[in-house]
Amino acid sequence: MVRSLWSAATGMNAQQTNVDTISNNLANVNSTGYKAQGAQFKSLLYQELQTVTTTANGSPKPVTSQVGLGVRTSSINQFFSQGSLLNNDNPAALAISGDGFFGYQDANGDTIYTRNGNFTWALVTSGGTQIELTTAEGNPVLDINNQPITMDNAVASRITIDGEGKIYYPDDKGIPQDQGKQIGLWQFTNREGLERVGSVAWRETAASGAPILESTAGNQIKKSELVQGYLEGSNVNVATEMVNLIVAQRAYEMNSTAIKTTDEMMQTANGLKR
Repeated sequence: MVRSLWSAATGMNAQQTNVDTISNNLANVNSTGYKAQGAQFKSLLYQELQTVTTTANGSPKPVTSQVGLGVRTSSINQFFSQGSLLNNDNPAALAISGDGFFGYQDANGDTIYTRNGNFTWALVTSGGTQIELTTAEGNPVLDINNQPITMDNAVASRITIDGEGKIYYPDDKGIPQDQGKQIGLWQFTNREGLERVGSVAWRETAASGAPILESTAGNQIKKSELVQGYLEGSNVNVATEMVNLIVAQRAYEMNSTAIKTTDEMMQTANGLKR
């Protein structure tokens, strides 16, 4: 009976992780570029109470007796399905349609990847005329050469960006001219292996593989498309998450009931002598 206590306890721990994961998804339902997560479980080792034996005449007795020892969280998977494209008035707002990621430099100089295209053209120096494409936190967005993207004597509202990430600025006649700059987009062989460093930011790992620059990949991958004036919403389905939350709560309650039942059985056994 003590075994049942520990088995049910592992179930409660696993479902607590499940509820935490679902709650985090619901909390980020309005986070730009957020990708949902889901907890996965696997059974713990089985204890063998009786092995397969043979009878007196040598015929096999093909019945074994094993009992499970509970469950554990095996992984928390990331789901990179496409989110909805939402209209945004910010002229520097960009949404990715496809599997690509933006790249930017964090405060330590490391390259971080994101699907959040809520960018802005910020002044490089106060009172200057040079502007730089940055994230909402002020980190520089990288071009195809892993360099920050800057513009001289440009009005942010007049800058246009095409589907490949190339930047255009109108000449004196108002005709957009290619500025020779292109926003970098990267893909990964196994994007589920990326390490989260924030709700909408990831870092390269050995499991994800090296980043593949879309502009030089040729036909090796299907290229993404940028959409200016839009942001990618989260891919969290509220209805699905609420159903999963109810299921997780019920599973938690069942494991709790198993512990309560075991406790009552032990209490009854202890009182038999009275």
